[in-house]
Formats: sequence, structure tokens, C-alpha cells
Amino acid sequence: MKTLPLGLEPVVAPRHTFDENRSLIGLSHAEVAEKLKEIGVPEKQCRMRAQQIWHWIYFRGAKSFDEMSNISKDMRAKLNQHFDVGRPEIIEALISTDGTRKWLMKFPDGQEVETVFIPEEDRGTLCVSSQVGCTLTCTFCHTGTQRLVRNLTATEIVMQLLVARDYLNEWPSPSEGRLVSTIVLMGMGEPLYNFENVKKAMHIVMDDNGINLSRRRITLSTSGVVPEIYRCGEEMGVNLAISLHAVNDETRTKIMPINNKYPIDELMTACKNYAGIKNSRKITFEYILLKDVNDSDEDALNLVKLIKDYKIPAKVNLIPFNPWPGSNYERPSKSRVAKFSDLIFSRGISAPIRTTRGEDILAACGQLKSESEKARKKLKTTH
Repeated sequence: MKTLPLGLEPVVAPRHTFDENRSLIGLSHAEVAEKLKEIGVPEKQCRMRAQQIWHWIYFRGAKSFDEMSNISKDMRAKLNQHFDVGRPEIIEALISTDGTRKWLMKFPDGQEVETVFIPEEDRGTLCVSSQVGCTLTCTFCHTGTQRLVRNLTATEIVMQLLVARDYLNEWPSPSEGRLVSTIVLMGMGEPLYNFENVKKAMHIVMDDNGINLSRRRITLSTSGVVPEIYRCGEEMGVNLAISLHAVNDETRTKIMPINNKYPIDELMTACKNYAGIKNSRKITFEYILLKDVNDSDEDALNLVKLIKDYKIPAKVNLIPFNPWPGSNYERPSKSRVAKFSDLIFSRGISAPIRTTRGEDILAACGQLKSESEKARKKLKTTH
């Protein structure tokens, strides 16, 4: 058997890569039924057939209509003629020394995104991307160094979960002991700038006729798109994580330009009024520690004050900076990080230090960056 370089795993080649225009993945029950009606399936059968197809896609992980054994051979032939349930091309599949996995997948138009799976003792977390590139230009984030190419469709967002479960052999969909038990919308892009597609994808993921992942198992991370935070609470109801990273407008604006549009007061007010809080859930404030920028004792104490002043049920997720090629920041010392955490804990707010995972394959927080800049140039030359 051929020996693979450390960190690589065999790429599972799909039987055929999917066609976005033909794919039934990422469509609602009603949309699948309407598609069936369009190809001449009797209207009385459309709803039942849609439920069958939905079950095969999201419960059994079918990658072709030929697998759908309770659908007649003639109907399967008709579905194959018009539709598709295949997967995107996997360009690269990496495994970190700590078990973290990263997949670089290419969509039919040539755009690429990265998805990361982080296994832990009590759960398995899938970090999902929502855009190709990013529009925010946060100075500490590798993804932010590339420009936004486009939003991902609901199909492409859902597809990331299907690919992960393919590789982890997690079909049919288990009710207990899931490997992918948690989804975090913390990959490439700002999910609230792609609200409709993210919402549609998450409703598919939460649907109890398929993957059936609870909204309490889904966390959406935003840099602070205030108007959409209110919508997120009302229309999705998932857990909310805020990329805060600074406790005053001056510092936050320097490292996160979005703060010019939605300053801290507006952001914290939106968090205070987030619908999920009514259900005894806490807001998570993500805080990347940058040496000599936002890691002082004063910063820690002001972070506590900020949360308490707005009376927000919250926990703080401390993230020591993950270096990437060309970055201008440094990671604080372990003792400085520990002191920062202790100051917050001692004042009654949970502030665990996130263990860096997948750093050797550039899969850690803030390190994701695909080849989308190259794809963007190609897109411009063809239009």
C-alpha cells in the first residue's frame, strides 16, 4: 500500500460531482415536491415522493437515486434524468496530529471553501463556512485577508455537513452517539451577511425528518451585524456567539472595521435582547487574545464590566491568537492568557481557554483561507 504524507488522508472521489442547477440538496420539502410536479409526477404523489427522497438524502446519506430502493426503478430513472444528489469535488482532505480534519471542497463554478471537524470527548464539532472569502477584513484573521467572492447557497452550506458525515461513515443518521453532534457557523465568511441561505440551510439541518439536529446544537458566530442579530433570534433561534475581541470602540475598530458601522453599545444592546436568552441560553463572547493589544488585566476587568453593565447572561471563549503566514500579531504567553482567564472567572463569568486544534493543517480559529482569490480573478475574466 502506498504511504501517504503525514496529515493527508485518501480523498473519497464521488461517483459524480453535483450539478448545482439539478441538485435537490438544500431545497425545502415543498420545493422538492414542486420540482417533482414540474417533471410530471402526479400531484397527489409529489408530497409522498418528496418525503421519500428527503429521508434518503438526510437520514441515509444517499449520493445517487439508484440507492433509493423503495422508489420504483422507472421513477429512479426519471429522477436521474432530471435531478442530482451528488457531492462536490474534494480537493484535499487533511488530518491533524490531534485528530482534527479539514476538507477543501470545490463547487461546480470552481469556487473553493474549507470545512473543519473537531473531535472532542463529549462532542464532535463541525465548523461550517457560509461565504467564499469574507468581506470584513478583520486584521487578525487569515480568511479576512482575501476578498469576498460570493455567498454560498443553501445547497453548498448543507453539503459541507453531508461531506463530513460521508468521511466519518455516519449514515444512516444516528439518534445517539453522533460523531457530528454540534455545528458552528464559524468558518469562512460572515453568516449574517448571507442570512437567507444560512437560515434555509439550518432549517434543513434541524428538520426532524432528516438530520434532526437541535437548534441548541447549532451556534452562529457573527462579527456584529446588529440588524440581522435580531432576525437570527426570531427566525432561527440558534445559539449566538459574538466575535467581540475588544472592550472599547477604539481598539475594536482598529482590528475589526465593522465596529465603525455597529459600535459596541449597539452590539451589546442587540445581545441583551436576543431571543435565545429567553430560553435560559447564554451568549458566547469570543475573544482572541493578541499580545499587547487586548490582553491586559484592565481589558479583562473591562470585559467583565461590559457584560454585567448590559446584564447579559454570558460566557467568554478565550482564544489565544493562532499565527498564520504574514500575520502582524503574536500570541500572548501562557501565563498572560491564564491570568486573563482567572480574572474573569473570579468575577463570576465562565472564561475557558479554547484549546488550539488543527494548527498544523491551518484549521485553527482564524486560519481558514481557500484558493478563492485565484477563483475570483478567474470569475472576473469570464464575465
